[in-house]
Amino acid sequence: MATGLLHKLLHLTNFRNPLLRTAVPSVAAAFALQTAVAIPSVFTQSERFYDASGSATFLAVTLLSLYLPSLRARAAASLAGLPKPPFPSLLANPLAVYAGGFHWRQVALSAAVVFWSVRLGSYLFRRVLEHGHDSRFDTIRRVPGKFAAAWVGQATWVSLCLAPVLAVNAVPAAILAAVPLGIADVLGLALFAGGFAFEIVADRQKGRWLQGRREKLHDEQFMTKGLWSTSQYPNYFGECTLWTGIATASAGVLVTRPVQVGLGLSGGLLGKLLVVVGSFVSPAFTSLLLLKVTGVPLSERKYDAKYGDRKDYQEWKQNTPKFFPKLF
Repeated sequence: MATGLLHKLLHLTNFRNPLLRTAVPSVAAAFALQTAVAIPSVFTQSERFYDASGSATFLAVTLLSLYLPSLRARAAASLAGLPKPPFPSLLANPLAVYAGGFHWRQVALSAAVVFWSVRLGSYLFRRVLEHGHDSRFDTIRRVPGKFAAAWVGQATWVSLCLAPVLAVNAVPAAILAAVPLGIADVLGLALFAGGFAFEIVADRQKGRWLQGRREKLHDEQFMTKGLWSTSQYPNYFGECTLWTGIATASAGVLVTRPVQVGLGLSGGLLGKLLVVVGSFVSPAFTSLLLLKVTGVPLSERKYDAKYGDRKDYQEWKQNTPKFFPKLF
């Protein structure tokens, strides 16, 4: 039954355009997975698995987009009564392009998302277990409509953030192999590595500081040391930077003539503009979410209410950049 349903879904999403053939089932999977976790969570008024399910959805959708061509080939072979081709291995040499295999760009960008999602998801899940709740949901977890909207928003976040990776994974590996290594590849992966490291260090510094406060090793009420002395939100800076890196590496290859043709686009200005906008919607949406919707506004309201009358807090806010770290 499960195999028959899979074949049906693959048939329904077997569009002529390669981009739609990958994007539609991937986005549908993101919303389906979030809905599956949202239903019991809204019913029990629990946000415990919100961040963990978001990371799991990033992981699942990324791998689905990577393996969709193989799934389609195996489904077609099964219907024709032929032996199913094996799944390509992520451990195989990605520089050796073969039928049904992966290109190194697909492996690198997909691995970047996997590492990020596992790291951040486990960190946030541990945090909600330690605290017992997530303050972001204090006012909405008992309002089913608003709470359900948060899960829909997370599915939208996953879909938009993964847009550049889905586009690269939609390109046949042989076509990607026709595009030589470029500046955008190097710059994009460097931005991802730098942003990822920045976010990890910021989170670890904050974690050690919180642990020290719980153990009464200090009585500081807000974090002003390490990277937190260079930016009020260094973890958010790292987050936005790493997605900018993924977008840069993706856009650099998606605008090339061979890839444009491979995606069924014109290769002209409109086609290039489409993939650039589609790539950078990822860091743009992440920045909007963190700086204007959930991250900074919620944190500022909480800390302003607690420490707004303190001189040292006002000095830290005035002298520390909100987002971009100060170098000196």
